Amino acid sequence: MPIISGLIVSIDAFFIGISLGMQERCRFLYLAAINTFLFGLCVLGFFIARQIHEMVLFDPYKIVGFAFIALGGWTIVQYFVFKNISLKTFSLVGFVMSFEAMIITMGLTIIFLPNSTLVIPITVALAHFVYSALSFYLTRLKYFRKIPAALSNIISGLALILCGLMALFLEIGV
Repeated sequence: MPIISGLIVSIDAFFIGISLGMQERCRFLYLAAINTFLFGLCVLGFFIARQIHEMVLFDPYKIVGFAFIALGGWTIVQYFVFKNISLKTFSLVGFVMSFEAMIITMGLTIIFLPNSTLVIPITVALAHFVYSALSFYLTRLKYFRKIPAALSNIISGLALILCGLMALFLEIGV
């Protein structure tokens, strides 16, 4: 069950891959670096959750939800103000995605204690990488290149906002 949960709750990485894939300046190397950092945070989150599982009194998905909504709004506004997406935005996307994966790992670890193992952070990290890499690749196909730059940035921002709304309002029963 922890493996299935890790795969399901990581599906939001598909939207991140689309968001990054639509940006001409973004390279696959950025996505690989983001996912390497994400893996480290997942493992860290696993060990933190095992130590603090009794003290968690709030829903950490709310923090992640608001972060995604703010980042999606910023992506849309930044295009209209600066007409491009900066490396700073890519870095923030990576940080938010990594932090979100860490929170997912912590949540799953707490849910499945005392039977939680390192399979949880590995599953979450690998699922994030596979989903984001697949969608990144699919957006680089010739069909998606026909999307106007303004529309691709709006879709990217809306995808981030959608992930934030899902984190805030959808509760996945495990």
